[in-house]
Amino acid sequence: MIKLEDPTLFRTENFVNGKWVAGSAGHIEVLNPASGELVARTVDGNADDARAAVDAAAVAFKSWSRMPAKERAAYLRRWYELILENADDLGALMTAEQGKPLSEAIGEVKYGAGFIEFYAEECKRVMGDIIPTVANDRRLQVYKQAVGVVGCITPWNFPNAMITRKAAPAMAAGCTVVIKPDAGTPLSALALCELAQRAGIPAGVLNVVVGSDAQAIGEVLTQHEKIGKFTFTGSTAVGKVLMAQCASTVKKISLELGGNAPFIVFDDADIDAAVSHCVATKFRNCGQTCVCTNRIFVHESIAEEFTDKLQQSIAALKVANGLEEGAEIGPMINIQALEKMDTLMADALSKGAKVLIGGARHELGQNFFQPTLLTDINDAMRLANEEIFGPIAAVQTFTTEEEVIAKANATEYGLAAYFFTRDIGRVMRVSEDLEYGIVCSNSGVFSTEVAPFGGWKQSGIGSEGGREGIADFYETKFHSLGGI
Repeated sequence: MIKLEDPTLFRTENFVNGKWVAGSAGHIEVLNPASGELVARTVDGNADDARAAVDAAAVAFKSWSRMPAKERAAYLRRWYELILENADDLGALMTAEQGKPLSEAIGEVKYGAGFIEFYAEECKRVMGDIIPTVANDRRLQVYKQAVGVVGCITPWNFPNAMITRKAAPAMAAGCTVVIKPDAGTPLSALALCELAQRAGIPAGVLNVVVGSDAQAIGEVLTQHEKIGKFTFTGSTAVGKVLMAQCASTVKKISLELGGNAPFIVFDDADIDAAVSHCVATKFRNCGQTCVCTNRIFVHESIAEEFTDKLQQSIAALKVANGLEEGAEIGPMINIQALEKMDTLMADALSKGAKVLIGGARHELGQNFFQPTLLTDINDAMRLANEEIFGPIAAVQTFTTEEEVIAKANATEYGLAAYFFTRDIGRVMRVSEDLEYGIVCSNSGVFSTEVAPFGGWKQSGIGSEGGREGIADFYETKFHSLGGI
């Protein structure tokens, strides 16, 4: 049993129309990926439960969307405050169901809460327009009105922040939401509902349906006529299916999909800083994020020094159960993720890769894999082309700026990219030439609620965060007022 200061945050029922309700399909077992132990047995909802949640959200939308923005902001502000007050418990829930180190989980809770705070403030500043008239007997006005009920599907790797990043701007804009969290990590979502209820957010505004039948629930959220917008974070393959389903009712959509992030280290870079940030971006959440460093390109003149220092830093990482003091690398989410690492390693080794450290399952067993460093990478290897989504760092070398830019852009993905150089001219050139929605120079840290997060190409549509993150939850209405 998870030890919580407030045990009432441990919820296992679906949250629909302000009530805790059973699922129609039985129960789901939530397992700790670090130990395999049973963490919780939650309800298992189905398509009927999803439809009930949509109906409740549609009713709530009528009053919530007409509530003055300042009043909605007060509800959201209280929700934000309650999340921060309970951050340690929310972090413990997340570590138990998802596996990431506790300090990292608590950090995610606080990061996620930031979206609620930001959009509680931002919704009071979304304005329409009065357009200079084209005739003396007419006035031209532009309104911004909430798009309606929003369907959300969120992933297991950020079970708290991916909910708040979607729900906060939606609710701030006047929309109501129905969320399907990943069935493997539902406890974080349900705890957020408990705190939303305590904050006084009206029934039906926030709804969560946990269910193992992702396809059936997904069809409801993408095709239901009462849903005005759909938003999804997950793989590109699944995102394409959901996008096609949304086309049947021409819904607004935003998709945050896969990545294949390059990490480029030029010959004039601060090598120590580059190594430090490379470890942070590669191994956060055991490498299981869409913006994790995926392809490491190092200039040939500094490759040996960089790789030696990177190996030392990787060797110092503490692999442990996320609840253990000082844990830096937790388990992978499940056995399927672990087996993918085995497959990528076998493929790379068969094609000439060299292992400097790691390369196999960890002695801790269960879903743990050793933090790994490979060199002698070539384009024939799967991990040089696919999203790794695990704790394998693979270093390649390059000679010229033009060569490495071409390699970095040679992918269907375009989410995040990183590069290190002290040449200000190169900073400008490379940041403009990289075909990515997020580009970081001389840093691996960028996530913040005040800036847009979104990808190019097959990494997604739309942005979350910043002013851009709330814009898509409004419809624009032009009012031509005659007879003046």
